[in-house]
Amino acid sequence: MKRIVALVDDEPSIRKLIEYQFSSVWGHHVRQYGDAESFLKEMDDDVDLLVLDIMLPGMSGTEALEEVRRRDPDLPVVVLSAQESVDTAVRMLKLGALDYLGKPVDANRLELAAKNAFQLRDLNREVRQLRERMTSSVTFENVIASHGEMQEVFRLVNKVKDSDIAVLIMGESGTGKELIARAIHVHGRRNIGPFVVVNCASIPRDLLESELFGHEKGSFTGASQRRLGRFESASGGTIFLDEIGEMDLALQAKLLRVIQTKTFERVGGNETITTDVRIVSATNRDLKKEVDGNRFREDLYYRLATFPIIIPPLRQRRSDVLLLAEHFLRRFSAQEGKGARKFSREALQLMYSYPWPGNVRELENAIQRAVVMSEGETLSEHEMPVAVQSFSDAATRSASDVLAAPSAQASDNTIVPLDQLEEIAVRNALRICDGNSALAAKRLGIGRATLYRMVKRYGTNAGEVSSA
Repeated sequence: MKRIVALVDDEPSIRKLIEYQFSSVWGHHVRQYGDAESFLKEMDDDVDLLVLDIMLPGMSGTEALEEVRRRDPDLPVVVLSAQESVDTAVRMLKLGALDYLGKPVDANRLELAAKNAFQLRDLNREVRQLRERMTSSVTFENVIASHGEMQEVFRLVNKVKDSDIAVLIMGESGTGKELIARAIHVHGRRNIGPFVVVNCASIPRDLLESELFGHEKGSFTGASQRRLGRFESASGGTIFLDEIGEMDLALQAKLLRVIQTKTFERVGGNETITTDVRIVSATNRDLKKEVDGNRFREDLYYRLATFPIIIPPLRQRRSDVLLLAEHFLRRFSAQEGKGARKFSREALQLMYSYPWPGNVRELENAIQRAVVMSEGETLSEHEMPVAVQSFSDAATRSASDVLAAPSAQASDNTIVPLDQLEEIAVRNALRICDGNSALAAKRLGIGRATLYRMVKRYGTNAGEVSSA
């Protein structure tokens, strides 16, 4: 496996000798710098090893090592010096250098130091990935939902998580497509590998190819160094291509080739690179319509949509709104150090009736703002964003009717349990729909099977429920 080695030394002859060993003999890629400032200016996460001279013009090797440690504590550094000194060696090792070599450099010692460095770099990257997975709040269990259609989404995730089949997640912006993609990765057999996210809409089209596949030095203006692309970085894991519908047709052709052959070339390069990566993509567009309008390749669409998952908008699963609101309230109250622990009755009514065009993301932002604005234990409707507060009175009254049952009557200082609100909504829907379960389920935004489970759970008279 080719590695990237950064070599900082002000002597061109030394750089030439070391570059020859790493590139011609051992097959790695070397970036050369005559001073520390030039390296620090271009320093990035792609570097696997830094070979650093102590005596440099301008910033010394010691100062450079301290700065490198501040930026990337895990980057292995091998220090070079023409004046071998025990005191200097001890000082460099205390600053975090992996090894200390005298000049002229012994090739065998350098090779051994490099092998140790690469192993350490790999280990540190794996530990970082494991730590991120362990501390991440994004897990399958933490995708909050009770609605029947979301339960179907969870069932599909469980079915596909251990497969390498391409998954296309479809849904409006803010519905949680990335959460579902992460759940597929975290709970699948590739979870030891990286999860790499690429938002195809946020990267300029002329740069997206380089971002995905990398580029060689000098391949275009500003390409001062070779850069690895996201497909290389994601090898062994999952690449999540968000907003895939924004990708232009020319790049779609190259993506199709990667899916079919698992190979590609960097921009400006001739070397064929193989990647072992699982592709999960997402879109808020109707890709079938994009295909019909010749804006998206039909062959690529069928490759990406082998296993489609559709996430319903929040307005179609109102039973999830209050569950999510309670979850966000607990999270942001702890995060902001606030004492808000419950919603007022009016706030519950408002959240239940508001259509949430921005979906879960809008709800999350609204609760965070409300928590920041709150002063006491009860979060009121007046602390909601203006767009939510100014929602039509007619819609608010409709939700008030649902909450106006005797069991829901309470003072502003009393919070109504979520299951009680759900029971009130079910009973009220069946009353309005004269027991027609199909119509009641549709009005509630749930499946008929889910409604029957609720009827059984809350003891509603089954004889009053018709299947018409």
